[in-house]
Amino acid sequence: MADNLNKRHPQDASRINIHEDWEVRYWSDKWHVSRQQLMDTVKRVGVQVSDVARALGKAG
Repeated sequence: MADNLNKRHPQDASRINIHEDWEVRYWSDKWHVSRQQLMDTVKRVGVQVSDVARALGKAG
């Protein structure tokens, strides 16, 4: 089933899907970081929201 593009929150709130532009925008906006900073962090620590938040110094 395709993602519902009208949703404002990720379907799986524990993981970041970097292959969905809207989801990358969601997390970038939530944590006030650039797209590139988010992508670099995901590449370094993985897709788990808690790991990315910790690496960025943000609350999950």
